[in-house]
Amino acid sequence: AIADVDGDGLILENATVGHWHSERGVLNLLREWFRSPGFLELSRHTLAPRAAFHRDPHTSKQQVDDEQTVELHGMDGLTFDDIRAAADRLRGVAEHTAVLRSNELDDIAGNTLFVKCENRQHGGAFKFRGAYNRLAQLSTDERRRGVVAFSSGNHAQGVALAAKLLGIDATIVMPQDAPVAKLEATRRHGAQVVTYDRRRDDREQIAHDLCARTQGTLVPPFDDYRVMAGQGTTALELLEDEPDLDAIATPLGGGGLLAGCAVAARHLRPQIRIFGVEPEAGNDWQLSFQHGTRERIGFPDTIADGLQAMSPGELTWPIVHALAEQIVTVSDEEIRSAMADAHELLQMVVEPSGAVALAAALCRKLPLQGARLGIVITGGNVDADTFERIVKSARTSQATGA
Repeated sequence: AIADVDGDGLILENATVGHWHSERGVLNLLREWFRSPGFLELSRHTLAPRAAFHRDPHTSKQQVDDEQTVELHGMDGLTFDDIRAAADRLRGVAEHTAVLRSNELDDIAGNTLFVKCENRQHGGAFKFRGAYNRLAQLSTDERRRGVVAFSSGNHAQGVALAAKLLGIDATIVMPQDAPVAKLEATRRHGAQVVTYDRRRDDREQIAHDLCARTQGTLVPPFDDYRVMAGQGTTALELLEDEPDLDAIATPLGGGGLLAGCAVAARHLRPQIRIFGVEPEAGNDWQLSFQHGTRERIGFPDTIADGLQAMSPGELTWPIVHALAEQIVTVSDEEIRSAMADAHELLQMVVEPSGAVALAAALCRKLPLQGARLGIVITGGNVDADTFERIVKSARTSQATGA
């Protein structure tokens, strides 16, 4: 057996695992356990009340103890309590976004879809949740010095809007080729925008240099537990509205949304299945799952501009790797088709990055049949001309069978 359960909780033993001390061996064992019937039964009684991820400095073993914690990669912690506290901060500030249904989409997908519309969130994307939760916890002195963020667009708008609401100065590092709608919206919220060449420049280094000069606080787009907690309120709301879901699928870039949603969902419904979806050209997560360790790819050439991370986040990786069942990919053509279907059948404008989970469902990429599947639409920030061109292209391809 790989686990021994007693009054002190679950300890994963090394007796039957020759490569126990390797990261890959540890995480693969954890994933097997999290998916097992034993975990589901245990989690109903012990883990679910407080799904937390952190490291105990006094032990070198992976374990789930009586505090319901999992030791992974030196993490300080992400708990369901953090997500619930984030929901309290966001109440009356963020939108409780709608969940839409379409019989036509169900027929295409072979599952019953419950579409969570974060494209209707403040700032046009789910990113506002994590940004506001992070900024709301700054000290008075930190607020005075301002914040710095780097983003391809939606995190930029989320931080800019949250900073505006909280009276905090914000400087955002954005790529020169970010969608015009995202650049303009970020500036409109009052943030100072510093642009860079995403194929040549290191945006994180630029942001760190700005923080050094201004003494501002860096607000990462995903690798921050307070940001993850804010994003996790998406699943919290989805399961409050639809408590009997069998699975949830979300777009996957850096991993902040899926990490937060996975912790929230597995607390509320331990047996739920979790899936991440990324563009084919940006399959760093899929490769990382295959190899059991974080992999890095070249800059992905995809229309999903918000999902162009080249490696899983250091903090998001262990959570997603432990709790997600599978990572699937979709092509740019499948993304375009999903955007067109959402527009026609749900009367929604969805940006390419926001449509990848829906694309996976409609193209039957997920190992589900007849399931109640929650789909997160993460954003709708796309230029009108670009959207019209994408939808027209998708309809032409569908009509010709290309």
